[in-house]
Amino acid sequence: MPQSADSGVLVYAFRTSDLVGQSIVGLLLMASVFSWAVMIYKFMSLRRAKRDGAIFLREFRRSGDPLASFSRRRQLGASPLAAIYTAGCIELAFQKTGSTDVDDTFEMRVRESPKISSMSMNSVRSAMESAVGEAGLRLERHLILLATAVSGSPFLGLLGTVWGVMEMFAGLARTGSATMAAIAPGVSAALLTTVTGLVVAIPAMFGYNYLVTSIRAMTIEMDNFAAELAAAFDHRFVDTRR
Repeated sequence: MPQSADSGVLVYAFRTSDLVGQSIVGLLLMASVFSWAVMIYKFMSLRRAKRDGAIFLREFRRSGDPLASFSRRRQLGASPLAAIYTAGCIELAFQKTGSTDVDDTFEMRVRESPKISSMSMNSVRSAMESAVGEAGLRLERHLILLATAVSGSPFLGLLGTVWGVMEMFAGLARTGSATMAAIAPGVSAALLTTVTGLVVAIPAMFGYNYLVTSIRAMTIEMDNFAAELAAAFDHRFVDTRR
């Protein structure tokens, strides 16, 4: 007699699966755990980056001196904008004073040193562009796990289903019985892996699309800030005649 399905469809299908089907379900559940962990981590990271970025940008625009936060050694938070700002300030300090040390004499050394040339400013822009690229890579870190879950889970589930159907037909050929009671458990067990694969892939797909869109918007914001910071440096520290 087939096992009763009163305990639940999924539990019944899992118990009637063979070792291959149960192993695939186990792999898919592990993939689900990893994908949810990545989504939660990235959601929290992006939320913190947006919050710190808004605070930093407000303070930066409030100050009349683009080097104010850097020269006073303020804690700038975990925003990618702060990393771009720091990279630009470090390179500007080196081009202007020949040193990246920020001490009590830093503001005086900046005031007394001559303005930099447009060629030197290109080095500052390059430093900020590199910082933008590095920040973008940090934002995209671990997204490959979500992309793999989205694309790979349905195929892994389909593999389990095909394997289950093959096993079911092989069993029917051996027993010579094609009754509903003989077919139903095999079909149920075979379809379980496809269901599990979709359960893993669908949330990962929505999370991945949201994260990619958010990161793209943040990357544009970083590019805009780098251009704004470069313009502020140009107006204050660059001799356009050189």
